[in-house]
Amino acid sequence: MAEKRAVSADGSRERDAIARALRIAMREDVAVRERIERFKPKPRYAKRELCIAKEAWRKVAAAGIKRRLVFAHPDLLRAIPDASLHYRGIALLARKRVQEIAGSVDNWERSPAKARVSEQKALKVSRLYNAVISAILLDSTDWTLDDGYRNILATIGIAEDGAMRNIIGQEAEQAIKDRLLEWVSAQRLLIGETSEPRSGWTLRDGILMRFGSEPDISFERDGKLAVLIEIKGGKDPAGALERLGAVKKTFDEAPVDCKNFLVAGVVTTTMRERLEECAWRTTSTSRACCTTTALGRGS
Repeated sequence: MAEKRAVSADGSRERDAIARALRIAMREDVAVRERIERFKPKPRYAKRELCIAKEAWRKVAAAGIKRRLVFAHPDLLRAIPDASLHYRGIALLARKRVQEIAGSVDNWERSPAKARVSEQKALKVSRLYNAVISAILLDSTDWTLDDGYRNILATIGIAEDGAMRNIIGQEAEQAIKDRLLEWVSAQRLLIGETSEPRSGWTLRDGILMRFGSEPDISFERDGKLAVLIEIKGGKDPAGALERLGAVKKTFDEAPVDCKNFLVAGVVTTTMRERLEECAWRTTSTSRACCTTTALGRGS
């Protein structure tokens, strides 16, 4: 019997880990805020150069709020790289969006002690944060620093929610792979493991079964792809079409006579319509932990 990798049934341990991470992230944000307040020397803001709107600057001053707690400064970001989380949170910007416009700040926020922040990038990121924060302030008649703090916590929560969704998808993927490996072993189809531990197996009739990503599972015969299986276990309906797009890309690159299958955690009405538009046949079963959907040519 093939070894089975343990997977928690309800993902409770993973959810607990996410909850702990969220609490830690909140405490870290408070610590970052305190370091911003203590930062010396006091940064001198050139409003035009740093993309700070004059009226936004005046609103902050009139409220008696320290400017450094609202507006980013390159010197501050270079000295305290994880201060990026503070300003990015006030601006309600996702890390991915920041990366698209000004460059990645992942290392700044995750490993600030190791981060090396160039003057040019610090300026570029500061300008982005300040431009968005200025727009938020100008659009509000009664903005307070508490509003900014709530934005920060909301940004943290969104990030942790995304991490939780990823864990759910990973759990589903591993569960399907474990079940498949158990089944081929129980059916006495398994001959042996290849030189790729836990990722490649030789089956009867000269079939090679591989576990990986894009595709998640594949079956080959005589060096040619015969079957592809993509597993998208996410249960978030809002991300269904994005997941379908990734699957379609993988299947479109497969040989014409390859049979393609999708195991999906959710199939929305719009997603099903897209499948029908592409003349892809779908079948569902509630016996598995996910919906099983056959897609594409040869299916």
